[in-house]
Order: sequence, then C-alpha cells, then structure tokens
Amino acid sequence: MTVSITPQVHRSKFGVYQVVQTILGVLFSIYLLWRIYDVFFGHPSYGPDTWARFAISGIILGSVYALIAIGYTLVYGILFMINFAHGEIMMIGAFGGYFVFEALKNIPAPTALEPNLNFLNAHPIISVFFAFVIGMALAALSGYFLEQIAYRPLRGAPRLVPLISAVGASIFLQNAGQLLFGSQRRDYTNPVILSRGAGWNIKIGAGIVTVPYTGILTLVLTLIILVSLYLLVQKSRMGRAMRAVAENKTSASLMGIDVDGIISRTFLLSGALAGAAGVMWGIHLGLVYYFVGFIPGIKAFTAAVLGGIGNLPGAMLGGLFLGLVESLGPGIMGIDFQLKDVIAFTILVLVLIFRPTGILGEVLSEDKV
Repeated sequence: MTVSITPQVHRSKFGVYQVVQTILGVLFSIYLLWRIYDVFFGHPSYGPDTWARFAISGIILGSVYALIAIGYTLVYGILFMINFAHGEIMMIGAFGGYFVFEALKNIPAPTALEPNLNFLNAHPIISVFFAFVIGMALAALSGYFLEQIAYRPLRGAPRLVPLISAVGASIFLQNAGQLLFGSQRRDYTNPVILSRGAGWNIKIGAGIVTVPYTGILTLVLTLIILVSLYLLVQKSRMGRAMRAVAENKTSASLMGIDVDGIISRTFLLSGALAGAAGVMWGIHLGLVYYFVGFIPGIKAFTAAVLGGIGNLPGAMLGGLFLGLVESLGPGIMGIDFQLKDVIAFTILVLVLIFRPTGILGEVLSEDKV
C-alpha cells in the first residue's frame, strides 16, 4: 500500500508546483507586456533615437558576453564544470592588449607631414592586430596553465571539488592581477581612428544616433570569431575529437583520442576567446583594472545558462539577449539604470526556476544523463 501511494503524492506536489509556476509566468508576462506598451505608446519616456542608442549599446555589450559565454560552454561541455576563473582570464587578455598599445604608443614613426607620429597611429590596423594576438595568447596560456595546475589533479574528484578550486583560482588571479598591475584603473589609448565616441552618425526620429567605430569593430570581430569557432567545432578533426570527449571520455580514449590533450586545447581555445573579449572590452569601454573581468564573467555565465549551457548557438543567443535586456530593461521597467545588474541576475534566477535548460536547451552527454 505504501509503495502505491508515495508516487501519487509526488506527482500531486509536482502538479501543484507546475500550476503555480505557470500562473507566475503568465502574470509576469502580462506585466512585462503592459510596461512595454506603456513606455512606447502610453507615456513614452524616451524618443526613438534614445531607444536606438540603448539597442546599439546592448548589441555591442552582448557580443562580448557571447564570446565569454562560449568559453564557459566549451569547458562545461568537456568537463561538466563551470570555470569561475574565466572572467579573470579575460582580465589578463585585456591587460595584454593595453600594454601592447602602450608600447606601440612610445615607438616613433615620423613622417614628413607629421614628425611626432607614433607607431600606434601610423599603423592602426597592425597595432590592433598585435593587441589581439598578444592578448589572446596571454589569456590562452593562462587558461592552459590554470587547467594544468588547478583542475587536472582533481580530474577524478567529485564535481563539487573542481568547482571550489575554480572559485579559489578566481580569487587568486584577482589578487595576482592587483599585485602585478596595481589597483588603479587604466585607460586604453586607442589609435586615433578608433577614438571612443567617434563613429557614423544616423538620423533617427528627431535626434542623431552615433554608431561607434569601436562598437562596429567589436561586433564584426565577434561574428567572425563565433562563425570560425562553430566551423571548427562542427567540421574540423579537433572539433570532432572535442565532441567525442564531451560525449564519453572512456570511449574516446579507446578510439585513440588523447583526452588530456583535447581538454588542454579546449582550455587554450576558451582562454583565447576570453582574451579577445578582454581586448574588445578595453578598446570599446576604455577602462581596465584587476577586477574588470569578474562582473562580465558572472554575466556571461548567466548568458550561457540563459541560452542553454553546453550549447554553442545558445551561448551566442544568450549573450546578445542579455546585453539587450541590460540596455533596454531599466528604461522599460522604469527603474534606475544603475540597477541593470539586478535585472541580469534576476533573469538568471527566473531562468533557473522556469526553464533551467535554457532557451535552446542544455546539451547533455550520456555520462551526464
């Protein structure tokens, strides 16, 4: 008798939970639709030019979140762990680009018309290329050594153990960054053609909207990197090996795949993506410091969960969606823009409650299932 009753009780509780969840979701959706109607048609707070600025800012910021989120997704797909030190890897890449620009700024490259010209402004394309190469290389090496030191010795441990190690590695890298680079905020000195605030002017409504050159560079490079990464994972030999290791490490090893080598390359690739995001962050937003990667890293984790952890297209979609919500959300909800972080983390909580597998669904291997 007891055996037959217990499953029915569990199903009843589960059904009540589902009903309450659905009701809350419907009420929140109605409130959100009412707010959108009110701010756009009922009592407009901003003009179309202002909303366009918010949207442009959100797309640019979301593209950076997407790059960082894919780093989380790659590592999770291989090891089923969240690398909470990933934001600090981004910080290292940002400082790599910063020091490249500082070095090139001090190399003279005079011309007959401009005798005081430096290399940074004489060769801006080469300078930006060097900044990305050095930033991505430093971040990739940091990710590689992080895996070797903090994660590989714990490979056979329960999943909670490497997670704690990741939190410790994050704190360690933050303090190491403070000791190496100082606690002061540093300003990226961009080439003149990438001056912050400069861009294409577009007339929208009664105002002029500037599409910044730094934002265009960030978005274009992000799209190129994301497409290249998707082709690498889906079409290349290394990508097939990565997917095989993610599916079943033991079977992959029996098929002749170097599992440890693939994991190391995954951390190299993940670190390079974080390094590219760090350089983009510095070029577009201008300020870098030892703590610069923490909040973007946490938000990129939110984006990865939002899109579906372990799902590459989901991470891209989640990053762009989160960037737009951060930029448009305070205006739509009628709250102070200083509270945009509250919106981001509220989304994380709501996704975990209502759809823990994310928008596009979580990619699971047989081992995890």
